[in-house]
Amino acid sequence: MVDKMSEDLSQYLITRNKNVYEVIIGLEVHAQVLSKSKLFSSSSTKFGAEPNTQVSLVDAAFPGMLPVINEFCIKQAIKTGIGLKAKINNKSVFDRKNYFYADLPQGYQISQYKYPIVGEGVVILDMPYGQREIGIERLHLEQDAGKSIHDIDPENTFVDLNRSGVALMEIVSKPDLRTLNEVNVYIKKLRSIMRYLGTCDGNMQEGSLRADVNVSVKKKDSKTLGTRCEIKNVNSIKFMQLAIDYEANRQVDIIEEGKKIDQETRLFDTKKNETRSMRSKEDAHDYRYFPDPDLLPLEINDKFIKDLKKEIPELPDEKKKRFIEKFKLSAYEANILVSDIETSKYFEEVIKKSDIKLSTNWITGALFALLNEKNLEISQSPISAKNLSKMINLIKDGTISGKIAKSVFEIMAKGDIDPEKIIKEKGLKQESDPKELEKLIDKVINDNQDKVMEYKSGKEKLFGYFVGQAMKVSGGKANPQLINEILKKKLK
Repeated sequence: MVDKMSEDLSQYLITRNKNVYEVIIGLEVHAQVLSKSKLFSSSSTKFGAEPNTQVSLVDAAFPGMLPVINEFCIKQAIKTGIGLKAKINNKSVFDRKNYFYADLPQGYQISQYKYPIVGEGVVILDMPYGQREIGIERLHLEQDAGKSIHDIDPENTFVDLNRSGVALMEIVSKPDLRTLNEVNVYIKKLRSIMRYLGTCDGNMQEGSLRADVNVSVKKKDSKTLGTRCEIKNVNSIKFMQLAIDYEANRQVDIIEEGKKIDQETRLFDTKKNETRSMRSKEDAHDYRYFPDPDLLPLEINDKFIKDLKKEIPELPDEKKKRFIEKFKLSAYEANILVSDIETSKYFEEVIKKSDIKLSTNWITGALFALLNEKNLEISQSPISAKNLSKMINLIKDGTISGKIAKSVFEIMAKGDIDPEKIIKEKGLKQESDPKELEKLIDKVINDNQDKVMEYKSGKEKLFGYFVGQAMKVSGGKANPQLINEILKKKLK
C-alpha cells in the first residue's frame, strides 16, 4: 500500500480538481488481555476450544449471576498504561453499555466510559522523516462479546460464547495518524510494547489484536476536522491500510460532488476491498451508559501502582537506546532488533560470546531472510542462538570464510545442526596455512604467465582474476585475506 503523495511522506494527500485533501486517522485498538481467565469470571480464555465449552453462568448471563473483577486483568491494564507513559487513574468506574445483539447475552457490555482506568499517554514512532508522537486518549477495560458465525448454515446464525467476557483493553489514539505507513508502524509499536510487558500476545490471526479505524478528510489548509466514519473490527494491518485508502477516497468523492459526509459505522469487505455502511454512528447517549450496579468503583492507591512499576521490564525505546550506546549499533539496526521482544532476546543471546557486528549482520540479513521465506517467527527459528553464535565464532577465528559460512548456514537451517559437525563432515575448514597457500598461488601464477605479464605491464585490475583463480583451485576453502596478502607479494 502506497500513500498517494509525491514528496511529503508525512502526509497522505488526495488531489481532486485542484483541491488537496488531508487524511486524518485515529485508531481504537482492542487488545485482548493476556490472562488465563476472563474479566469477571473464572472461565478459561484458551484459544481454539470447542464452541461454548468455556462459558460460565456469568458469561451466559444466567439470572442472579454477579460479576467479580479479575485483579490480574486490572494489573495488566495498569502495566500497559505505564508502558504507554500514560496517567493511571486512582479511581475508575465500570459502566453498562446497552445494546442488543445475538452474541451479547446480557443485552449490555460491561465497559468504562467517563472514568477509564488509564488516561492520556503517548506512543513514539520512528519514521523516515523523524520521530512522531501519537497521543493516546485513554485505555479502558471492557468485556468482549461472543461470536456470531454466519457461514456454517445457509439459513441460521450460530453463536459461540467462548469469547464472551474475555478482558479487552481498548486503546484509543488521538486523531494524530496521518499516513498509511504511520498506521503500520503504530500498530507494530503498540504490539511490541504489550509483548514486552506480557499484557497481550498481539496475535491478530487469533483476534487478540484488532481495531476500529476512524477516518476523516479535510481541505489541506483547513483547521477544522471533517466528519469521521468508523470502520469496525479490522483484524490485520494490510486490511486497515486498504480500508483507510478506500474510505478516504470515498469521502473525497462525496465532498467533491457537493454532498456531506454522514457520520456512520462501516464494515470493510475484504473480498471487494471496500467499505460499506453498517449503521448510523451512535453517540454515547444511544448506549444509555450508567454505572454497573453490581460493581463498585475501582479504587487504586499509589502504592499499588508504584509496586507494578517495579515489574516493568526494559521497553523497546529504552532497549534501543542501550543497543546504540552499548553495542554501537546504528539507529536503523537497533530499531529492527528491538521491534520484537523475541528478536531482542535472540540477539542478546548470540552476542554473549560472539562478535557484535557479525552477529547483527547475520541476524538482520541471512536469518531474517530465512524466517521470511519460511513464514516463521524468530521464536520458531530453525537455527538456535547457540549454534548461530558458534558459526559466527568460526568465521571470526578463520576456521571458515564468509562464503563457506553461507553453505554451512543453509545446512544448519535443515535442523539446527551444530556448525562444527557440518564443517568436519563436509570438509569445509578454511585453508589458512601460508605454506599450502603459497603452493596453490605458485600454481596459479605458473598456469597464467600471459596474465602475469599483462598485470605487470599495468593492468592492475587483473589482480581480482588471480584471487578468483586461487579460490577456484582451493575449492573455495582458501583464506581470502591470506590469498590477497601472498598474491601481492608474489606478483610484486
